[in-house]
Amino acid sequence: MKKTAFITGATSGIGQATARLFAAQGIDLVLTGRRQERLDALKIELSAQVKVETLNFDVRDRASVFAAVESLSPEWKSAVNVLVNSAGNAHGRASFQDAELDDFEAMIDINVKGLLYVSKAVLPLLLENGHGHIVNLSSIAGKEVYPNGNVYCASKSAVEAISEAMRIDLLPEGVKVTNIAPGMVETEFSLVRFKGDEAQAAATYAGITALTADDIAESIYFAVSQPEHVQIADLTIFPKAQASAHDYKREN
Repeated sequence: MKKTAFITGATSGIGQATARLFAAQGIDLVLTGRRQERLDALKIELSAQVKVETLNFDVRDRASVFAAVESLSPEWKSAVNVLVNSAGNAHGRASFQDAELDDFEAMIDINVKGLLYVSKAVLPLLLENGHGHIVNLSSIAGKEVYPNGNVYCASKSAVEAISEAMRIDLLPEGVKVTNIAPGMVETEFSLVRFKGDEAQAAATYAGITALTADDIAESIYFAVSQPEHVQIADLTIFPKAQASAHDYKREN
């Protein structure tokens, strides 16, 4: 079965790595993100391998999400059968009492509401095509709360619950749902979380060979490349040096 994937957060990190791997495997792509110049560059890069369409929107903007999906040509709408909800962010790392409300809102808006908006907008395409697969990017933070993680952990716990509920509700429709929960992955994620503080971001990974965006992309591809009757429900992926949300082995 020919696959066409709709990927959010495709301009960096796991979303971008997934786009590149999918293209290498012959999967056509609808790539979305907030940074048009990065979308343009990625389209030029990957169009040599597969068909690529790009959509520029912020997942937090409900109207923009639905307008962007509606703007797809009938050919693209009839082709999309995989959705990868990769867009997500952490903002700040502080105790609940010291954290900023703006950071709380950003994480809820992107990680939870954004995922809901995109899923509701794209799902009719999967249903119309008679089959489909949704992959949601959660986190070990969605399974284990850790100090100063508060609302980020809550947002990813929501993704876990949404994924499970989607899997139940969409069972009669023949749509698979996979939840992927990475542990420590070294991308620009920490730089965003620590608001551009490069030293603090680097300290997160000091002494640890962390996972890469490519590692998680491989897991996403593993899930979507299974036979039609096989559904990977939930994957938790750690680097060797990690055992839980807060247990690491750092080299001196």
